[in-house]
Amino acid sequence: MLPTTGRLLLLFLPACLAANPRTVFSNHWAVRIPGGPEVAAELAAQYGYLSLGQIGNLENYYHFYHSRTIKRSTYASRGTHSFLRMHPKVEWMQQQEVKKRVKRHVRTDPNLVNFNDPIWPNMWYLHCSDKSSRCRSEMNVMSAWQRGYTGKNVVVSILDDGVEKNHPDLIQNYDPHASHDVNGDDQDPSPRYDASNENKHGTRCAGEVAASANNSHCIVGIAYNARIGGIRMLDGDVTDVVEAKSLGVRPDYIDIYSSSWGPDDDGKTVDGPGPLARKAFEDGIKKGRKGLGSIFVWASGNGGREGDYCSCDGYTNSIYTISISSTTENGYKPWYLEECASTLATTYSSGAFYERKIVTTDLRQGCTDDHTGTSVSAPMVAGVIALALEANPVLNWRDVQHLLVKTSRSVHLRAPDWKTNGAGRKVSHLYGFGLVDADAMVVEAKKWRTVPPQHVCIGASDRRPRFIRAVQLIRTTTQTNACVDNAGHYVAYLEHVVVRVTISHPRRGDLQIYLISPSGTKSQLLAKRTFDSSNEGFKNWEFMTVHCWGEKAEGEWTLEIHDSSSQLRNPEIQGKLKEWTLIFYGTSEHPYNHIGTQHSRIRTLDISATDLEPSKSTVIQSHLEFIDEEEEYSGPCHPECGDRGCDGPTAEQCLNCVHYSLGSVKAGRRCVSSCPSGFMADVAGRRCRRCFRGCEACIGRGHNQCSSCKRGFYLQLDSSSCAFSCPLGTYADENLKKCIRCQQNCKKCFGSSDKCTFCKDGFSLLGSLCVPECEQGTFYNTVLMKCEKCHSSCHTCMGSGKEQCTQCARDFHLHEWRCVPACSPGFYSEDVPGLPHKVCRRCEDNCVSCEASGRNCVRCREGFSLLSGSCVSNNTCNNGYKIPVIENLGATLDQFDTIDCSDNEIRKLDGFPLLKRLKTLLLNNNRICRIGEGIEHALPNLTELILTNNSITELGDLDNLSPCKHLTYISLLRNPVTNKRHYRMYVIYKIPQVRVLDFEKVKQSEREEAANMFKGKRGAQLAKDIAKRSKTFVPGAGLPTEKKKAGPSPGDVEAIKQRLRKLKKKWMKMLLQMDPELMFLCF
Repeated sequence: MLPTTGRLLLLFLPACLAANPRTVFSNHWAVRIPGGPEVAAELAAQYGYLSLGQIGNLENYYHFYHSRTIKRSTYASRGTHSFLRMHPKVEWMQQQEVKKRVKRHVRTDPNLVNFNDPIWPNMWYLHCSDKSSRCRSEMNVMSAWQRGYTGKNVVVSILDDGVEKNHPDLIQNYDPHASHDVNGDDQDPSPRYDASNENKHGTRCAGEVAASANNSHCIVGIAYNARIGGIRMLDGDVTDVVEAKSLGVRPDYIDIYSSSWGPDDDGKTVDGPGPLARKAFEDGIKKGRKGLGSIFVWASGNGGREGDYCSCDGYTNSIYTISISSTTENGYKPWYLEECASTLATTYSSGAFYERKIVTTDLRQGCTDDHTGTSVSAPMVAGVIALALEANPVLNWRDVQHLLVKTSRSVHLRAPDWKTNGAGRKVSHLYGFGLVDADAMVVEAKKWRTVPPQHVCIGASDRRPRFIRAVQLIRTTTQTNACVDNAGHYVAYLEHVVVRVTISHPRRGDLQIYLISPSGTKSQLLAKRTFDSSNEGFKNWEFMTVHCWGEKAEGEWTLEIHDSSSQLRNPEIQGKLKEWTLIFYGTSEHPYNHIGTQHSRIRTLDISATDLEPSKSTVIQSHLEFIDEEEEYSGPCHPECGDRGCDGPTAEQCLNCVHYSLGSVKAGRRCVSSCPSGFMADVAGRRCRRCFRGCEACIGRGHNQCSSCKRGFYLQLDSSSCAFSCPLGTYADENLKKCIRCQQNCKKCFGSSDKCTFCKDGFSLLGSLCVPECEQGTFYNTVLMKCEKCHSSCHTCMGSGKEQCTQCARDFHLHEWRCVPACSPGFYSEDVPGLPHKVCRRCEDNCVSCEASGRNCVRCREGFSLLSGSCVSNNTCNNGYKIPVIENLGATLDQFDTIDCSDNEIRKLDGFPLLKRLKTLLLNNNRICRIGEGIEHALPNLTELILTNNSITELGDLDNLSPCKHLTYISLLRNPVTNKRHYRMYVIYKIPQVRVLDFEKVKQSEREEAANMFKGKRGAQLAKDIAKRSKTFVPGAGLPTEKKKAGPSPGDVEAIKQRLRKLKKKWMKMLLQMDPELMFLCF
């Protein structure tokens, strides 16, 4: 029996169904019709539709609207208009589903470049305005500006809830040709204004990219001379058509599309682009920017607190998008960050409440210093890419991804999983290849050569089914030659690796999936997601990793799947890996294997034989043959050239140097007056020699000869070496880039030597100080510098007051951070493992007093009644309404295994919609006298039917239960039909699948007796004689007209109780796997 606390009024059913939303269909369709817009419009009119034109840039795809169809429905539309899909000219048709898309914001050197924008000093992530505070300029945007790159002639569009085009910081760079209102079907992307400023997201993102500089308003955009537009598409129903239209707006004009939204980051959703949006991505890559490919930048997601993993987001998990994550100002993982192997790079964003956020433009021509989440990071990278495109406008979409991989740096980013892949690149699931470096991007872009064409190699699918057993690891391997036998598909050097899997599993969130490359790089494709209780598994879902970028594809690949079985499911139900396929994207030749022009007389620089590798000496020697054929240079030499002269006017063409030579044989050498950062001056050899890795300056080439360190490294004073992190007892000083020793009693400190975070043995942390540990019941008084007694109610404390207890004394209870002798009314006491005292917990709502647990109420507040340990509204219990017929059960959306409509006035068992999930139907104490036909079609999986104390009179009225092939439990106690001759034998004969009748197990001897009783002509005639049916349905038929029904006998009551106890145990197991509110009872 269902617990009474689970009862819901039908009136409140939509509220409890919200936790498991069903597909919502709109009155819009996508249709593929060759022949042009005229043919599409003609067919639309013929079937009652209105053609709204071509979908974005997708040829032969049209957007149809049907005004007479419900705008939002949980059922797909049916009617004569749906016959359109059968027309020979219609190749494909899809009714649009309303998708949930959420915005990814979190709800909750200045002398070199000067701007008059008032909030410029607060843009801590672009420059250092306060020399006394920590500097965070590693993104090097100002250095890119100083090279003259500000985003000129680059067009960026923000796909969001609109852009305030008349904002003072945006109006100068606003581009109407890069804008469109998909929600309103016009050219104006202005947001819809309301009191809550809900639609501020797009305007904030636009300001990050292209806010004007030196206009005395707000901020400076990263690409402050770029053109900025907006595509308004989030302020309405988001469907596949809406997304495809938005992604295909003027792809030959717009260079970069920035999106800071996606599926719900709730830790249980697995969703991605529909077929039209996928085609829009592909068309943008192939045709956008006149064949160079549109650039799609995406925020990685904000589901960190919910344990979400962005590989379950089909947008950030696509090879066509650049997925960007965030880090805090101190280089730590933000609380909202999602990890995954598809993240390419990261930028600064918000962190904890005490850390700085991002400043940008806001609605109503305002400014804000409260922009947050990974929503910040996607527009930042869009701005940096705009700088790179100004430096080199012919970069294609893959060039941009290569540039990000090559130039992003780990610097000071803290992550436990930094690893170096087989190509020598550091990568992390938190930050991809690291923090974006704008200066390095534009420098590389300027000299960039287009990477070789992309090749795609699809490995053989492994369709051998494997069971996934709880708390066990399954490992499966596959060997690939990377399509070496097919020149058009051969992938020697990897970019993206996609794993397409089909898995069935009782609880998807318990799965963890890893991929190991032939080079040993391990990518986590899926982490455990606590809130994902779906039993749908994965069907051809594509997980993508960039962690193997630059590695060789050929060799053995390993897929590992771990099922960390939770207590929320039956561990005996196993999952199954049905199929998996590897898809490699990359190039057949090395993407960077091109050597620039070298001068033939480079040999005459001061290069000793020991500096040349043997393989290089032949290359140098080959140049010697051409010396005599060259015409001798007779012009002036560079000032740094020595007495041997030169072959040209630049420092790279000197035959020897006045001061130092810098460079290598492969890259070429040049003469310099002093050695740059990372090199030491070898006076004797007149050369700049590279310091040990991480050293910015050094006195020798050894690891312990550093005198200062590069960004992301810290000088350890004891050893004169540079390291990524400081040892215990020291902290990293970001300004000095040194490890400074903490105060004497401090084991760990942060920010300064007196800000301790962890103390040495014998000391405990008090605020940020390490003080001597006191005995239990005492605390350290920092004024008197001694230990003093706690308040009498405290076991341990931080001060003398009763409000400063950290643990309560024996016989006291912790009640809302105070130690009290007993809990207040409305609370109950509970033991907590590990604590010496009990804790006061609040009773459930409307309960004045409870015992043992919050759901064991003993007294309710006024207006509520006590029912089975819970408080229910008197209006619910005493409204006196009883339903006469079964109807409107379609509103349940087939969400229930059990429906209880006991204690009503139902007279006929019919009126059910198709309920495939329903197994148990409880109809005790009604007036049912007839059973409708076709119940087996409406309730195909009905197993238990309880009709105790009803008015079924004739045996023939039970015949309609015969086709219910799963019906094994029936109760007809307290019905007149049980007094009929041969009642039990007839039911066993007519409904042979029944196993328990009237709470008594059907014995084999009873089955044999029933078969003998009704076999042959005499048996058939007997069955015909006794199987009469009620001729007509008369309300109240078979019931006494004056008397009330008698209750069940004591024996019946005991039988019912035993049955209900079994049902309760069964339901308690099910409640561990589903929302306890998902039960349905009729009132």
